[in-house]
Amino acid sequence: MRMNSAIQAAVDLTAGAAGGTACVMTGQPFDTAKVKMQTFPDMYKGIVDCFVKTYKQVGFRGFYKGTTPALVANIAENSVLFMCYGFCQQIVRKIVGVDRKTKLSDLQNAAAGSFASAFATLVLCPTELVKCRLQTMHEMQLSGKIRQGHNTVWSVVKGVLQKDGPLGFYRGLSSTLLREVPGYFFFFGGYELSRTFFASGRSKDELGPIPLLLSGGFGGSCLWIAVYPVDCVKSRIQVLSMAGRQTGFMGTFANIVKNEGVFALYSGLKPTMIRAFLANGALFLAYEYSRKLMMNQIASY
Repeated sequence: MRMNSAIQAAVDLTAGAAGGTACVMTGQPFDTAKVKMQTFPDMYKGIVDCFVKTYKQVGFRGFYKGTTPALVANIAENSVLFMCYGFCQQIVRKIVGVDRKTKLSDLQNAAAGSFASAFATLVLCPTELVKCRLQTMHEMQLSGKIRQGHNTVWSVVKGVLQKDGPLGFYRGLSSTLLREVPGYFFFFGGYELSRTFFASGRSKDELGPIPLLLSGGFGGSCLWIAVYPVDCVKSRIQVLSMAGRQTGFMGTFANIVKNEGVFALYSGLKPTMIRAFLANGALFLAYEYSRKLMMNQIASY
């Protein structure tokens, strides 16, 4: 049977949600370390120091602060991302003038992923802001930037609404866009290029779990290497705006470079790269297998 666009979109959205869940459950402790080290680089000497201090001060649960909004963020982002990825692939086919069933090149898939990420940003920014604030609440109190922290998702949401209104959830939107659009070009480009390498002339759909894990990890690593300084600026804006008015992207970027040096933009890179490989490997494995399962079920009817 020929699958219509609505069913295809529903399959991609559901598979994206499965991938987003796998991504968070695999990589959350490393993401927490990343955000802490980006925002408060003077407090931690490295990834091991960050893990040890977090465990001593907050306990094991400290590594999973912000998991609920992280799950919401990743499920929402990846659902929209992979659904729009399918649509954007069709747009790219029309632009280059090929049939809708024609396989796109790795470069064309990368462009489709980049376009799709712009739509995903709109659902990602609010939930990621809540996640980042929860992850760094202890450090904000410890540094004296705020007197009393909000330790639940609802208290953070209520605080944002009271202080800045609904638009307060879009603090760091420009930074998120600057990260997502070029980042997902490298993300999907790296993933498809790696799958092409492992396929060696065969169909990419025939790849097993190990090549998919490695390809997803490679794609995630490409993303973060390319856009990490932008993500560092985004984290600063979203977290430090709790304490008062925060400058925009260029002002925050210039302030970090001037006062802390260029290398401060790479604080937390090590846990990010570990997380990127593990979490994105899990993301694509869950996405591809759940998508294949649903497509086979639909085709059998």
